[in-house]
Amino acid sequence: MRKYFGTDGIRRIANTELTPELAYRVAKAGAYVLSKHANHTPTILIGRDTRLSGTLIESAMVTGFLSYGANVKLLGVLPTPAVAYLTRKFKADASVVISASHNTYEFNGIKYFSNKGMKIPDELEEEIEEIMDSEKLSMFTAVGDKIGTSEYALDLVDEYVYFFRKQFDDVMEKNLKEGFVVGLDTANGATSVVAEKVFQSLGIPYKIINNHPDGININQNCGSTHLEGLKKFVVENHLSLGIAYDGDGDRCLAVDEKGNEIDGDKLLAIISQNLRKKGKLNKDTIVATVMSNLGLNKYTQNNGLALQQTKVGDRYVLEEMIKNGYNLGGEQSGHVILLDYNPTGDGILTSLMLIQTIFEENKKASELGEMISLYPQVLVNAKVDNNKKYDYEKDVSIKEAIEELEKEFAGNGRVLIRPSGTEPLIRVMIEGEDQEYITKKAKEIAKLIEEKLK
Repeated sequence: MRKYFGTDGIRRIANTELTPELAYRVAKAGAYVLSKHANHTPTILIGRDTRLSGTLIESAMVTGFLSYGANVKLLGVLPTPAVAYLTRKFKADASVVISASHNTYEFNGIKYFSNKGMKIPDELEEEIEEIMDSEKLSMFTAVGDKIGTSEYALDLVDEYVYFFRKQFDDVMEKNLKEGFVVGLDTANGATSVVAEKVFQSLGIPYKIINNHPDGININQNCGSTHLEGLKKFVVENHLSLGIAYDGDGDRCLAVDEKGNEIDGDKLLAIISQNLRKKGKLNKDTIVATVMSNLGLNKYTQNNGLALQQTKVGDRYVLEEMIKNGYNLGGEQSGHVILLDYNPTGDGILTSLMLIQTIFEENKKASELGEMISLYPQVLVNAKVDNNKKYDYEKDVSIKEAIEELEKEFAGNGRVLIRPSGTEPLIRVMIEGEDQEYITKKAKEIAKLIEEKLK
């Protein structure tokens, strides 16, 4: 089991758990692992979100990279998918995003991307951990003229904006309807500046909220994890659509003109329909995780599509897409991967694909949202001993309780048990037709798990 990396890089409380010393070691070991086959001086890009500790962690990582002998380009505040895109475009050897995504400001994190702009696989994270905790680390120290250098490359944000102009300029110019206005919630995060630049460059009218980051207010009652404010904003201002990004900009959720949520599963359904009509949905398949709503499964069955499901984590969705040649995948949380454009979830890209679909289908956002019916879903966390959270499968009484409920559902509901990758928790997720009943059952199973694995 990995010691530092979880399901989405390293994520901890900044400066106490994610210390500058740890960041230095992660950088130095990562530079070695990700560039050991390069026959040139490696170049590594660093982007970050808006949280207070970002420059602290950035400084420590720069030190680690330069000490190894790598050169660094500092991109400043930039969404995760922008860093991934720029890594490929400028043929960097690797990149790092310093962000804790949707978490509150006191957390921070480190996510590595390969030279292909993709999150690195588990095996490479394990290799980095092995180097971090070994005596080898001191061996990878550059001396003399081999010490790396760093430089700011803040203007590269314009390359990311141009990427969207190339893809969407024509369709927006031809289809933009009078009175169409989008509400943007940038979560006081990494999209706070670049989202406006993109929408301005494409001529899409918008009103924006939560775009004044102060280092502390990232994700604070805003963004994709707190849609209440955006829902109210859309309805009160009679907007056509609301878009909410998360702290690092790799997620997008939407709100229709009536204030109803359009989650990641609905976004996958809406975008898949548009792509298939144009013959652009590879193998008529959507890739999602086991956490996706049962309604997405029913939608694909009823519309002649295939649904491939992976374990939780957008990296596993991407692996499945690459392995089998699919080009659309994502998570209920709003990570949507459009592999023809970018090999990672991209909130701005997803929102533009949704807007394009609204125009091309000539429908309101609420009408598109109605194409898929989602089942009520409840998630309850069971607090357990961290060393026992993978033992639930061995307990007979837990297994029997789950099997009995699934038999009762008879295909119109399901139970999913998933240990947290970062916390001493087991997540109990139940879907079914009756919200009150599944809530009761989820609490019962969570209580049983706590009693057995405390």
